[in-house]
Formats: sequence, structure tokens, C-alpha cells
Amino acid sequence: MKRTLNILFLFFVSVLFLQNTAAQAPKTLTSGDLHEKIQKLQVLGSVLYLAAHPDDENTRMIAYLSNHLKMNTAYLSLTRGDGGQNLIGSEIRELLGVIRTEELLGARRIDGGQQMFTRANDFGFSKNPKETLEIWEQDEVLADVVWAIRKFQPDVIINRFQHNSGRRTHGHHTASAKLSYKAFDLVGDKTKFPKQLKYVNTWQPKRLLLNTSWWFYGSREAFDKIDKSKMLTVDAGVFYPIKGKSNNEIAAESRSMHKCQGMGSTPSRGSQLEYLELIKGDMPKNKNDIFDGINTTWTRLRGGAAIGKVLAEVEQEFNYGNPAASLPKLLKAYQLISGLPDGYWKKIKLKEIKEVITGCMGLFAEAKANDYSTTPDGEVELSMEIINRSEVETELVMVEYLPMELDSVLSVQLEKNKTFTFNKKIKLPTDMPLTSPYWIRKKASLGMYSVDNQQLIGLPNTPRTFKVRFELRVGGVPISFDREVIYKKTDPVKGEVYRPFEVTIPIFANLTEKVFVFSDNQPKDVNVLLKSGKKNVKGTLELCFAEGWKVEPERIDFDLKMKGEEQIFTFKLFPPKNQEVSFVTPLVKIGNESYTQELVVIEYDHMPTQTVVRNSEAKVVKIDLKKEGENIGYIMGAGDEIPANLKQIGYHVTLLEDKDMNLSNLQKYDAIILGIRAYNTNERLKFHQDNLLKYVEQGGTLIVQYNTNHRLKIASEKIAPYPLTISRDRVAVEEAEVRILKPNHHVMTYPNKITSKDFEGWVQERGLYFPNQWDKNFEAILSSHDPNEPARDGGLLVAKYGKGYYVYTGYSWFRELPAGVPGAYRIFTNLISLGKRP
Repeated sequence: MKRTLNILFLFFVSVLFLQNTAAQAPKTLTSGDLHEKIQKLQVLGSVLYLAAHPDDENTRMIAYLSNHLKMNTAYLSLTRGDGGQNLIGSEIRELLGVIRTEELLGARRIDGGQQMFTRANDFGFSKNPKETLEIWEQDEVLADVVWAIRKFQPDVIINRFQHNSGRRTHGHHTASAKLSYKAFDLVGDKTKFPKQLKYVNTWQPKRLLLNTSWWFYGSREAFDKIDKSKMLTVDAGVFYPIKGKSNNEIAAESRSMHKCQGMGSTPSRGSQLEYLELIKGDMPKNKNDIFDGINTTWTRLRGGAAIGKVLAEVEQEFNYGNPAASLPKLLKAYQLISGLPDGYWKKIKLKEIKEVITGCMGLFAEAKANDYSTTPDGEVELSMEIINRSEVETELVMVEYLPMELDSVLSVQLEKNKTFTFNKKIKLPTDMPLTSPYWIRKKASLGMYSVDNQQLIGLPNTPRTFKVRFELRVGGVPISFDREVIYKKTDPVKGEVYRPFEVTIPIFANLTEKVFVFSDNQPKDVNVLLKSGKKNVKGTLELCFAEGWKVEPERIDFDLKMKGEEQIFTFKLFPPKNQEVSFVTPLVKIGNESYTQELVVIEYDHMPTQTVVRNSEAKVVKIDLKKEGENIGYIMGAGDEIPANLKQIGYHVTLLEDKDMNLSNLQKYDAIILGIRAYNTNERLKFHQDNLLKYVEQGGTLIVQYNTNHRLKIASEKIAPYPLTISRDRVAVEEAEVRILKPNHHVMTYPNKITSKDFEGWVQERGLYFPNQWDKNFEAILSSHDPNEPARDGGLLVAKYGKGYYVYTGYSWFRELPAGVPGAYRIFTNLISLGKRP
């Protein structure tokens, strides 16, 4: 994983829905795929599933709606899941949101749905919808929900959560349902959010349903007893012979894409009833048909009956051994659809039928760039490849390069199974839109991302405007289709690897650390890595800083001659005398242009490579801090930045591996720290737990950060030297009062005297997954709680064991230390120093 940043351009684009196709190897459609898509061409119904986060969606229902009913299906996730934890890496906040966005898109590629969002920022766990809606800026998120409904035009909306839940639940969940409930009555009103009507029309769904479940009622037994007169029932456990899979198996594959949340699922097989409670609209007469009474055939459009008749014939006559035999009638249907007045279904069905036509032709077309990125005004060499693997007479008439007004007139006959290739150098316009994630270009508030362009709102990612349009004549019928420009290479292990083509800024300035902590008056080196986005980038680099700090030198000249060239430049930063929290930002000047962005590249095998450009800054913190000990052993769990944070305050931190876990080696360290969820993610820890506890017994300090009680890799009774029980208790309000239960305990007095001031400025939450039961040998040091809840005393437990100390803590050090919270450093240093008190 690497780092980057970008500029704050927003750009115009006209799209209906955008699914992430960049960096995906093109899927070759089988005859079975084509037959199913021909069936879907005959269905003109749409359904919107709605909830709060990635992984809230019921993938069984989305797969059922899309694959069995063949409906145009989308999931509206109000947030991108930015406030969650990350089980596969150290990315948190907006970078985690980028990962979870891509995981949702991967899930939709499997279950057949589409993906939409609002601008709501997942600010972390919320225990009630009132707080959620206040932080989210309710009217703004409501506007986004209305926008999504008007844009997608669903006949049916399905909520995942109850809008009137009286039980304890995630505030985001209930808030999502409340917003959907409100929006249902607003989307058809021209006076509500009228500025949207420049781009979309009003719309009125027929029904609002709740995808209910026994877990809303506490038990299956309780659910069996409730009145189900207002409920519909569908069997989502259907089997698809063409796929060789059941709907449940597809749903499990889809859910397993949520890898950073540890949502890998084992499929079930057989009947699976889903219950849908009517919330608004009319009750279907057939309670096994969500769309009963809704016309979902071509006859819902004027002039559509003839199209439906042709497509029915295509399905009936489809030849699995020769799909191209369907092309004459498919081309006829294409012409009929093209002749319809512009509208929602015309746009959708033209896209669908083009995919079927090219699939029946065995057509492959691609536009590949010679590099993975360029800048506006940059030059790119494209390699085009196209092949027709059917008998149908096909002519490549012209190729257009979008958004530039450039074309290549070719008039080439595409003979069966013969590849045609050609190259073209393209110079991009100076106003070419950038491709980094649009929602993080501007600084977000706690509850909302800032997006000014209405047509971007709701899109899963930034539209790729650099495309090649292939204009063909197929069987005498003109037809065109677009391909996004991509980059690909051959990896010696993975084979063909695709990557999205990026349009970026010419220079990136990455601070090599995100937090600089000063525990004394000595200066620190601040390193800035400059990386060029094109050749011959020359200018000056400065550091912007607040009054009271001092930087040397004032500026540095640089000259990067090669694209991708990197150089590190060092400034000395002198702190003020008193405790202070501030920021530094690199400023790069090239001619009359200034840049203050960094580059972050996120790479995982299960998703396309993400190139993120965002504002570059580091927190600088002057702290009144004392510490004891020097050497720390750190055992990584799910991934966090704490080792780097501890190095900032002068500790020598060693990441311990399997080979380092013998007792004699452990005894070299003043403290050993387990990263977040280590007992959930590290399979080997159960073999080393005895040595860790012996290390404590012989005088060491072991600090264990939070774990969940689900999927522990070690028996729960062996986590600590004395019994404790991990619960789901948490304190979600970061400003919640923290009471010091043991003010005279070493943790609160040495080497730093801890006061209430040390709990100021915390971010996102106090802590999570606190133990709620523990042995009398543990001392509870701190207490906190959310409003109207009992005290949560299990967030910091300390036990003397033998000659050493065992610490279990659910406080969110993995968020607070990277955020540069002074008090968090002072308390954590005291934990490390436990065994060093004179």
C-alpha cells in the first residue's frame, strides 16, 4: 500500500448509473448468460433496496430480485462505511470508505445489482437515530435519498431496517429507514428539492416494504406468533440450473466480498423464506409476488408491445450452440428501442441490448493506454483491439475518442475470428476531468461529504470520461458502444492484470508521517516525498505552518525530470514552548500553479487498484510528556498505525513475528503490545499465549487492545491470566465524560499525571467491545458511558500477575494516537511505563 493526493476539480458528466468496470478483466458471456440477459430484456421493473452501510444489505434479496425476478435492482447505502474497522489493513476513515465502496461494487458484480450512495459520512457507531440525523444534516441526506429515488425510479423500495424501532439498535440503521419513509412521500412533489428537476423527473414508487426478520423480534418463536397479515413471503432459496448455483450460494459469494469487515460467508442450500412487511402503498393481492399489480412488461411503454413480441421470439428461438442466430431479431429489437422517445427505460434497455448483441457476436473490443496515468494536457498512446467471433457481417466504420472531438475513419470489415488492431496518440485537453474519488476532494464535515456537482451525488465512484467509441455496422444496422480506456500488464504470477487509467495532477507531495509528536523542545525532521505525475516538473516546495512553530529552510527548489520520479526533501520543524496541536501542509509551486495534495495507492487482490488524491497534511503536536522504557515489541492484529506513532515519541518498536516469540527474546522488551483484534486475526497467537503470560509473570508488561467476542482464534478463557468476558459494550460519543476510578493508580500518576483534560479532543468514539465481567484481580481504572446508559467500567483493566502487569483495554488508541490526541499519548505512555515505576 502506498500514498497519494489530488486537486479539487469537479467535472460535468451525464450518466444514469455508474458501475465500476475499470480494472476489471472483461467478462466473456456464456450462452447461459446471454439467455438470462435476453429474459431480463423483457422485464421493465425496478426495485431499490435501502440501508445504512456496506454489508447491511441482504444479498439474498438483491440476488433474488436481480437474478430470479430479473428486475433492475440497486442497493442504496447511505454511507460508504468509513467509520468501521478494517480487518485486512491499516486504512481507516475515508480510505476505508474507498475500500468498502469497491467491495460493494464487487458484491454487486456477483449478485447482479447496482450500487448507489448518499453524501452521508459514517462518523462511527451511533446509539440512536436522533443523534445520527443531527450529525448527518438530515435535510441534506434526505435530499440525496429523494435524488436517488427520482433517478432510479423504483417501482418498489425495500428497507432493511425498521423506521419505528423501539429497541436498541445502530442509530444509522433506524435513521436510514426513517429517511426512506419520509422520502417515499416527497419524491413525487415538485416543490420538494426542485433544483433536482433540472436533471430528473418526479417519481412515485408503488410500495415501501420492510425486509423484516425474526431478529427484529428477539427470537424465532416470537416472530412465529406475530400477525403476518401485512407481510409478503418469497422463497429466496431458488436454484438456477443455468448457473449451477442456488440463489443462496450467489448471495454468500456476494457477501464474502466484504473482506475488510470479515464477512466471509458459507452458503446454505434449499428453501429460504424472506418476509416483507408493507409500510406504505397498496397491498398486493398475491402475497408471494412483490410486483403484483405493477406492469413490468414492455406494454408499460407506448410502442413497447412490438418490442416485447420480438424479444419473446428471441428467447423462444435462442440457440445455445449458436447465439449469433439471434442477431437478426436482436438488431430489429435494437432499432425499435432506438426509435422510442428518450426516457428512463429506453436508456437502460439500449445498454442491455447492446451487451447482448456484442455477446452473441463474441465481440471483444478494448482500448489500452501505454501507461496507467497521465495529466490534463498530457499525451497518451492508445492500442485498440477488436475481434468479431461470429458469422454476422460486421464493419468497423469509425472510432471516436471521447471527450475530445477526435476520430479515426476506418471502414474495416471485421472478418470472423480475425483480430484488428491499431494505435493512436491522443493529447488530452487541459480541462480533462481528474479521476480520483470525487467525494474526498474537499474536506468533509463530521457527518457529510462535500460534493457540489448534483450529477455526481450518489455515484459509487468518479465517472471515467476518457473513452473510445467503436462505431459498427452489424448486419447492416449502425450500432456503437463505448469502452473505457484501461491499462493492463502481464504479471509473471497473476497473468493479465488490469488497472484503471488515471488522470491526475502533475506533482504529489506526501508527508512521510501523518503525526509529529514533540515531547520536548528539540526540532524534528519533516520529510516530504515529491512524486512527479509527468516529465520535467520544476518548482519550489514550502511547508505551511501555524504561528509559534518555525521551519528551516523556508523553501526548497526541485527539478524532477522523469515521470514517476521521487525525491525526499527534509525540513526542520521547531515546536513552540507550550503544549499545542496544529497542522503542517506542503505547498508546491510550479509556475503560477500551486498544489497541496498527496497520492495514496490502495492495492488489494480482490478489488481494482485505487488511486486516491487528497489534501496533504500532518498533525503536529507539542505534548507535556514523560516516558519510561525504550524497547517495545508489537504484535500486529488487523492492522493499525500505533507502531509509527510510538516511534514518534522516541520508542524503539519491533514488529514481532512467529520466530520472535520465544520467552528469552520477549524478555528484551519493556512492554509488548498486541494490535487491535489480534486474537481475532492472528492464528498463531494461541501457540504463543503461554510465553506471553510467562513474560508478564516474570516482570513484563503486556498491553492487549480490543478484540471482539466473535471468531476468536484462541479460547476466550485463555486471553488473560484471570477470567474476563468481552462484550459488545462501547462508548460511541467521543465527548462522553470519563471518570477516573483509581486516581492514585500508577496508570494515572506515573510518569504523567492524568487529569480530565487528557480526555479532551478525542475522535469518533471513546472505545468499543469493553469487557463487562472480570476477575477481582483486575482493577478498573476508568469509567465512561453514552447518554442514558449505565457506566461502562471495563475499558481499561489492569492486573498484577506475578512480577508484571497485564492490561486489557478497549479504548480506541488505534484512532486517538494517529489523530495526535495529546492525552491519549500521555495515558498510553503510562501503560507502557507500568513496570518502570521507581
